Amino acid sequence: MIPEKIIDTHLHIEAWKNEEYDSFIDCFEGHREQSGLSSFNLCALPTPMRAVCQNMMMAFYKIAHENSFAHGALDHIIWPITENMPEGMDLVTQYKELMEIGFDGIKLIEGKPTALKPLGNNLNHIALDRLYSEMEKDGTHIVFHINDPEEFWDISKVDPEFVKRGWFYGDGTYLTYKEIQEQALTLLKNHPNLKATLAHFFFCGETPELLEEIFEKCPEVCVDLTPGCEMYHSFEAHHDYYKEFFKRHSKRVMLGTDGSFPWQTKGHVWCMDVLYRFIATNDKIMAFDDSILTGIALDGEEKKDILYKNFERRVSPTPKQINKSALKAYIDKYKSLLSDEEWLNIEPLYSKYLK
Repeated sequence: MIPEKIIDTHLHIEAWKNEEYDSFIDCFEGHREQSGLSSFNLCALPTPMRAVCQNMMMAFYKIAHENSFAHGALDHIIWPITENMPEGMDLVTQYKELMEIGFDGIKLIEGKPTALKPLGNNLNHIALDRLYSEMEKDGTHIVFHINDPEEFWDISKVDPEFVKRGWFYGDGTYLTYKEIQEQALTLLKNHPNLKATLAHFFFCGETPELLEEIFEKCPEVCVDLTPGCEMYHSFEAHHDYYKEFFKRHSKRVMLGTDGSFPWQTKGHVWCMDVLYRFIATNDKIMAFDDSILTGIALDGEEKKDILYKNFERRVSPTPKQINKSALKAYIDKYKSLLSDEEWLNIEPLYSKYLK
C-alpha cells in the first residue's frame, strides 16, 4: 500500500461488468483501497459508448461513492463538427448541463487523431473555440488528450498491437503529429488561461523544451504522467535532466494510471505502485513493456505537488455532489441517443437512484 496521500487523476470506465465485479459501480473501490488512494478522478472515454452514456455512468458512480471525482465529455451528435447542432444540444449547453449535474471538470479527447479526423481535423473550429472560451472564463479544469506518440505515424516503429487498435496514422488521411501539435499551440495562444492538463505529457518526452515554453506562457497548463511507455523511455534515457525538470516544474505535473475498467484491480494497483515509486523513490523498477525505470526520488512539497496537491488546487480538495434533479433531466433529455444495450444498463440505476 502506498504510504502517503495520493490521487489517481486519470481513470476510465469502458464496460458494465467483468469477472471481478458484477457492476461498474464498484469497479475502482478495490483499486482505491489496495493502493491506499485518497481518491481518484474518472475521465469520460466516449468509445465504445457515446459521451452521454459515459456521463450517466460516472454520475451514478459519484452518487454511489461520494469520494470520487469525474470529468464529463461532450457529445458531438453530428459529425463532422458543426455549429448547427440540434436545438439545446450545442457544446456550450452540454458543458453547462454537466457542471449543473455536479461534474468536477471536462475530459476532451477531441485532440486524439482518431477523434480529430472524423470531427474534421480542426481543433480550433468555432464550435470548439466557443467551448474553450466558456471553460476559460469559468476556470473549469480540463483533462485534454491532444495528439499521440510520434511513432504512431511510422509503420516501421509503431507496435503492431496499436495498429490493430487503429492507431497508425501514416496513411495520409490524418493530420501529422506536427500539424496537431501546431493546432494545439494555436489553441493555447488564443486561450492562455485555460485550466488544462495535457494528458500523457503532451507526447513530448523527447521535446520537453516545448513544455517549458507552454508553462511560461500559460500559467494554468499542466501535464499528467499517465503512461504512454514512450515517455518513460525518455525519462530513463535522460534521467538526470528529468529529475531536475520535475523538481523545477513540480506544480505543473499530475499523476494518473490511465487505468480502464474492465482491467483487474491488480493491474491498477501495479501501475500506481510503479508511478509512485518513480516519483518518490530512487528504485530500479520493472515498468511498462518490461523496461527498467529509475525513480527520481522527489522530496517534500515537490512530491506532494505531483501526488495530489496540483489536482486539488486546480479542481477541488473534495468532489462535487451530484444534483439528482439535474441528472434526471439530463437522462430524460438524452435518452433517445442511447443504444438499447446502454439503456438496458442505465435504466436500473435510474430507477434505483433517481426515482
